[in-house]
Amino acid sequence: MSRIGGKRPRFSRRWPARIGGALLVLFAVSVLVFAATEAAPGDAATARLGPQASEDAVAALRDRLGLDRPAPVRYLDWLGHVVRGDFGASYASGRPVGELIGDRFGNSLVLGLAATAVLVPLAVGLGLWAGLRAGRRGDRIVSGGALGLAAVPEFVTGALLMAVFAAGLGWLPAVSLLGAGQGPLDDPAVLVLPVLTLVSVSLAQNLRLVRAGVAEAARSPAVDAARLNGIPEHRVALRYVLPAGLGPAVPMLARSVAYLLGGALVAESLFGYPGLAALLVDATAARDVPVVQAVALLGAAVAVAANLAADLAVPLLDPVQRHPR
Repeated sequence: MSRIGGKRPRFSRRWPARIGGALLVLFAVSVLVFAATEAAPGDAATARLGPQASEDAVAALRDRLGLDRPAPVRYLDWLGHVVRGDFGASYASGRPVGELIGDRFGNSLVLGLAATAVLVPLAVGLGLWAGLRAGRRGDRIVSGGALGLAAVPEFVTGALLMAVFAAGLGWLPAVSLLGAGQGPLDDPAVLVLPVLTLVSVSLAQNLRLVRAGVAEAARSPAVDAARLNGIPEHRVALRYVLPAGLGPAVPMLARSVAYLLGGALVAESLFGYPGLAALLVDATAARDVPVVQAVALLGAAVAVAANLAADLAVPLLDPVQRHPR
């Protein structure tokens, strides 16, 4: 990597600290997830056997599941297995947790990637268009529409979309159920309503952040100088305005992408989509602690990775941070 003035670029010196911080966050999340499942009333033994089970039967099942050991011992044992990629076995079905997650993760990943592919171009494109017209009619229309979209709860948006496009027009399926051995890409229509619902949640805030960053960048001396030098307006917008304007929006975009990829509970539940969120709901109801812990930790890992990528990407958009004096 090149050096400027004998100094390493500042953002490269941040990498070890940021990565170390991300690992510490994941460790803290693992403690919180384990503590939260411990604090919940009841356990897998009582949930599986029911309230009418005898104390001896419950105690025997707790012994078989290892629930009678001290919590710190069980946490360290669980963490050691997680580090090796072993999330244990489901209390409810006996299947390896990794297999259960693998069955659903692909579905959530496809849904999240599809929503991201819609969200990012829309947020960046509309934000750039509105920011370059700050204070004008087009900006007011886009910003007002974003505010209106942000005011509608996710489940309301999903229900309205279902009522219009499924029940009313009959263009799309009302539920996103998949047959045995079927993936979402086998019937892309099942993705449309969940994707639109997810995008509606994240679009408004991301669009407004991009718009605000672009409007500020468009007034900068560097942009004024580029225009005075006769650089075409579209090149000014893409080369000078957009990179600087994206800086403030990148962290929020990263959080939105993490939300989309991690499994969106409301959208998946509303449309019956068989993703990680549905798995988490079922596991929580059954007190299937290994599954709950694994899904929660996986969601946290996705969020941490997305925020870490955004944290490292922001300086790449800022020449001052990329090449400090």
